[in-house]
Amino acid sequence: MYDPKEIVRCRWVNDDPLYIRYHDEEWGVPNHDDQKWFELLTLEGAQAGLSFYTVLKKRQRYREVMDDFDPELVAQYDAAKIENLLQDAGIIRHRGKLNATVKNAQAFLRVQQEFGSFDHYIWAFVSGVPIVNHHQVPGDVPGSNELSDRLSKDLKKRGFTFVGSTICYALMQASGMIDDHWEYCICRTRHNTESQEA
Repeated sequence: MYDPKEIVRCRWVNDDPLYIRYHDEEWGVPNHDDQKWFELLTLEGAQAGLSFYTVLKKRQRYREVMDDFDPELVAQYDAAKIENLLQDAGIIRHRGKLNATVKNAQAFLRVQQEFGSFDHYIWAFVSGVPIVNHHQVPGDVPGSNELSDRLSKDLKKRGFTFVGSTICYALMQASGMIDDHWEYCICRTRHNTESQEA
């Protein structure tokens, strides 16, 4: 039986303080900052075939060597810059993913120009309101859905790569477009308490 006095988090969180802070303070919190959007897009793409925990441990190094995920700067990276990044053991050295990051930065700038901001573009997929799911057990959380299928298709049409439906679903979870915290997770119960007090 669930004991509300215990600290219960989503099952995927391990005991690393870095991962706990990410879960408690970032994952599922609505994001509206474009530079943060590009960071999330890049890191979720880098996760393909790996665990996000592996990516998270390398996030600070990514920020240091990739101009803090400034899409205007990343969009200008050339072949020499990619070769330099491939020598850095502090990030995931995958040529395809690094090339995709540059291509995605260029597509990201086009979206900003068309919609005013990437944030305005992507939140329109949920009409600006987070989708709050109510998962009773960890196995209830899907890896993708119809919404992530639509987002993936649209991003690809706009020139983005490494944006399959599973990556898009993870992106929406991380950015707070979809709240998939387990029903008894401390973040969900805290959210419910705050809502009742409002």
